[in-house]
Parts: sequence; structure tokens; C-alpha cells
Amino acid sequence: MALHGQTIDPNIGLLQATGDGIADPHSTTLVLYDSTDVDVQESGLSYVTMHKLTKAMTVAGAKEMRNVLVGYDPLSAAVEIRRIRIYRKDGSVEVVGSDRMHDYAAPARAIYWGARERLVEVGRIEVGDAVETVIFRKGFTYALLADAEDDSRFIPPMRGHFYDIIEFWSSVPVMEKVYRVFIPKDKPLQYEVYNGELTSSIHFAPEFSHRVKVEVNPSVSQRVTPEQYLHPSHDLATTPGKTTYTWSKKYIVPFEGEPDMVSPSDVAPKLLVSTSPDWYAKSVWFHKVNEDFGSFEVTPEVRATVDTLLRGVTDELEKISVLNHWAAEQIRYSGISMGTGEGYTLHPGSMTFSDRCGVCKDKAGMLVTMLRAAGFESYPAMTMAGSRIDRVPADQFNHSVSVVKRKNGDWMLLDPTWIPGVREMWSSAEQQQQYLLGIPGGADIMTTPISPADNHSWKLHGESTLSEDGTLEGTLTLEAEGQSDALIRRGFLRGYKSGWDEYIPKLFAAISPRAVISGKSMRDPSDLSGPMQITVTYKIPGYADVLKDKLSFIPLIARNPFSDYNNASELDMDTSEKTKSYGFRMRCSKLVELSETIHVPSKAERWEIPSFEAIESAAANFRGGYTMNGSTLFLNATHRMEKRLYEAKDWPEFRRALLERKKLMETPIIIAR
Repeated sequence: MALHGQTIDPNIGLLQATGDGIADPHSTTLVLYDSTDVDVQESGLSYVTMHKLTKAMTVAGAKEMRNVLVGYDPLSAAVEIRRIRIYRKDGSVEVVGSDRMHDYAAPARAIYWGARERLVEVGRIEVGDAVETVIFRKGFTYALLADAEDDSRFIPPMRGHFYDIIEFWSSVPVMEKVYRVFIPKDKPLQYEVYNGELTSSIHFAPEFSHRVKVEVNPSVSQRVTPEQYLHPSHDLATTPGKTTYTWSKKYIVPFEGEPDMVSPSDVAPKLLVSTSPDWYAKSVWFHKVNEDFGSFEVTPEVRATVDTLLRGVTDELEKISVLNHWAAEQIRYSGISMGTGEGYTLHPGSMTFSDRCGVCKDKAGMLVTMLRAAGFESYPAMTMAGSRIDRVPADQFNHSVSVVKRKNGDWMLLDPTWIPGVREMWSSAEQQQQYLLGIPGGADIMTTPISPADNHSWKLHGESTLSEDGTLEGTLTLEAEGQSDALIRRGFLRGYKSGWDEYIPKLFAAISPRAVISGKSMRDPSDLSGPMQITVTYKIPGYADVLKDKLSFIPLIARNPFSDYNNASELDMDTSEKTKSYGFRMRCSKLVELSETIHVPSKAERWEIPSFEAIESAAANFRGGYTMNGSTLFLNATHRMEKRLYEAKDWPEFRRALLERKKLMETPIIIAR
């Protein structure tokens, strides 16, 4: 726009229109527009331009905007900071020079794949100032299959295809977000919008363009609108021979999560786009790319180790278990960049065997190789830990596992990454999780079944005696199985062995500083041959409150000294809200059983014993209480949590069951003498 020969920057007008008001009183910044344009080539290579204008609304927001940080993997993507400008609240505009732009190796822990970061020192920002960024990227976000000197190294592994996942939710208010794709007209693009609504359009371009190219000079105050902006090397509107898909949303309010909720990706607005026809095509490709690469070739060294491990083992499941746990325990989780073979191609089993380290895909590939050496039919699989995989075949994967075919023809999932110190063959912390097999002929997306709560039991039982002076002494035994067993072991195995002897005294010291532990025994946490078991003999002087002619106490097992995260993570769930808007999750389905026999003073004449409501639902159950026989008090309680992932409608009954469990832990028994 021009007035009397002067160029007027639309950004300035946009900033003035927002004034000093805050769109959301809790938001530190306001995004005035967030525009992304993707130009897809015939090979699947994409050129992406991201254009954004963000305004500081608070001092905290101004501090957040002092730097612009962009991460990337140089093996699969190239990033260029095209423009950074600061719009001061006094109307002046500053261009950030290249001398304040840096490129360096990204901080890393456990995975060292050569990721890098580009950082721009924007400098001091005041409330009311805004920062405009134009960032260009070509390539994709996964590691590469091979090195190359030209743009071919940025082509996605599934050559010729394009896919993306676009979040249309934000932690800060956004005035408008636009996502646009220019794609060859012979590449049909399927898409679906989840958890909300977007404005969308499709436009077909003529074979030849009669449009005028717009030159963008970053040194002057001019800007194309978010709906039109590409980058300096591209024309506006549509591109000849390509179809333009556009999605947009105005006035995005900050997404407010809930305690213990499922992944925001499962419930917040998002867009999935893909040219891949279906998951079968992805499965066939995943199988072929690994077989062609030779990821599972059996070397003499691998075969010799497998033969040694399986010597004398005849049972099919035992063979699978031995190899599964070897890959889990003997391959350290540590990822290093190994050049050719990164990305969806699993590193050769021989490489992982030699290095004795790798990430999930290396552990999975090592197991597939060993299973094949043992005569099994085995392949890799992909899954998404932490969130849902939807029907549109975009790349919604962050984890690699293995699958083996049993003699009866059934496929069996195995995960050597998640089972160190776990008695299971497959971690039930991955129940209700989608996965894709990389098998000949392909497969569709499938979901792991619910693992029954009984498979993950946590049982605490004991016998105790309460004296007239309030002293409690007795013995209790904890026994756990499945994921309940695994969490207890993890608490020990991830700490120093020198601290194991301190664990029980610390728990009982939290109950009473006068507690005396006269005996304790524990299964070696590294011994997976049987369920984890802990037995404690104790004496706690003054455990009960002595009030004239009354004793007031909560039975020790009802109170549960083992209430730390590794034993009772469900007790940390926030029960303050009666309803939920989103689904929620636990680590795993679980069965809790509590039982205790308490011998009380025989002179007791009157009892005040609490009662508890029985909760029966498909989500969770609770049943518990006390019974009397002479001077003996019996506690029996059962709390069942039936699955890992729950819908919002499950919360009221789940919450009621959990509150009754907490009521049991907190409500005393009163004995009148």
C-alpha cells in the first residue's frame, strides 16, 4: 500500500490494531499470523516457508522473544533464516543482521545424530514490540537413507510422496494460522481435520502462468499478506501445473490441558495430509526398504551367540524370551549417527551387535536378526508411544519394535527397548497403542489390546498387633506382577545399589520417625525368574493416638507405606475436578489388593469403624472395608483400574473409586476401652 509515494507496511497497521490489550490475560505473547507454504516437487522434496509475526504482551513474553531458535537435522533438512525484523512499539523497524545468527551442534543426551540448531540473537524486546520471522526449510524431519551432494538427500525416504502433520492448536493466542500446499496435480492429496474445524479450499492452476512475480526486499518495510506470502523465489497465488490446498483458522485460543490427560495431539485441532494411498503401501515400503538394505543379514558371530543362548532350550516361547531379553539387556540405549542407513532403514544387526548400543530401531533390528538366526520369521514394526495414530497415513511414528510369527501362525509383538527389567515379553505400558507391521504383502494399522488388570497386580498383605499403649508391630509382604512389578524394579535398578538398604527405612520413617525395622527381605530386582517380593518386620511405638480411654489409628496396610510413585502412581492423580473434557491415562491397567489381620486389645468395648462405598464400573472398581471377629480386625480391599487409556466419560466413576481408596487410607478406626 502506498500513500503520497511512501510504502506503508501492513505489519505496522496490524500491530496498531491490536493495541495494548491482551487477547488472553494469561498469555505472554500474541501471534498475529502464522503462515506456512509448502511447495512439493515431483520427487516428494518440499520447500517450506514459514512466516510469523509475534507480539510481546508481558515482560515474561518479551524475555521469551529475545532469541529465535530453529532445530534441524543437516542429513535430512536445510534451514535458512530469511528475515528477522523487530517492530518497535514507537513505530520504528529494525532488521536483525546476519552477524547475530549462529549455527551450532544441538545439545544432546543419549542420542547423538548430529542435530544442529540455528539461533538468532534478537536482543532486548519491550512489551508492545513484535518480531517478524521468515524461515525457509527444504527437506523433511527424519534422518536420511544415504548421503548426497545435491538436493536428492532432502527427498523423503518414501520417494515421490509427501506427508505432514500440522497442529492448529497453540499455547498462546493466534489471530490467524494458514497452511498451504502447492503439489503436482498428478499427486492426489488426501487429508483429514481432527478435533475441530478449519476453513479449507482447493484451487487448480493453469498450465502456464500470467501472474506477476513479487520481489521481496528484506531491507525495506514491505510485506505480502500471510495468505499470499511464499518466498522470494516463488510466484504468488497458484503455481503452474500444481494444485493449491489451503487450510486456515482464525482466533485460536490457548489450549488448556487437564491433569493426566491423553496427548494434546489426540484431542486438539490438527490436520493430517498425505499422498500415500493407505497404510498397506507404507507397510510394504517399510518392509522392502529394510530388506533391500540388508538390515537383518545374519553373520557368523550373531549365529554363534544365538546358538549359545538357545543351547538346550526347546520351548518356542522360551526361545523368544531369551533372545528378546538379550537384545533388551545387552544393547545399551545410546544412539550415534552411523551415516548410510539412518531414518526408516534399521541399522544392520551386525553393526548393533558389534557396537552393543543403539536406539529403539537398533534394538528392534538386533532382535529381528537374532530371531531369524534361530529360524523364526520376524520383521520390524513401527508405533507411536504416547499418542494416537490416525487413519490418514502421515508419518505418525516415534518408536520401533519387532514382530515374530509363532508356529500357530499368530504374530507376536516384542519390544526390547521397553522391557529391560520387565518380566513381560511386550510392555503393557504400550496397550491400546497403534502399530504398523513391516511385513511382506503389507498390513493395516492395528491396535494392541487391553491387558487385563489381573496381569499387573500389586498385593500388600500382613498381620499386626496393636498394644494398649499404641505400639504396632507386625509383618507385611508386598508382591507385584507385570508392569506393577516392573515399576518397583525400576526404582531400584535406576538407583545405586548402595541405596537399596535405605529404601524400606525411609518409607517407614515417613510413617513414623520411631519406626524400627527388625527384619526385611527382598528379591534381587535383576532376577526376573519370579515376581518382585518385599517382606518387612517392623515395630512402631506410639503408632496409634492414645486419647484417655480411646485408641485412634489407621491400619498400616490401609495407610500403605509403599505409596511412592513406583508403587502407587495412581494416588498422584488429580481428583479435584469432577468432570473432564478430554480422555485421561494411566501408565498401565492395574489391580491393587490390600489385606491385613490386626489383633487389637481384648479390653475394647466399643468400635467406630468406617464404611466405604462399593464402586462398580467398566473403568474402575473399588470394594473394601473391615470386619470383626472378637478382638481381631480384618481389612480387605480391592481396587481395579481396567485399562491404560480412558475416555472423558469414564472419569466420574474412575474418580469415585480412587477417592474411596484414598478415604480408606485416611479414615481412622477408634477403639473405646
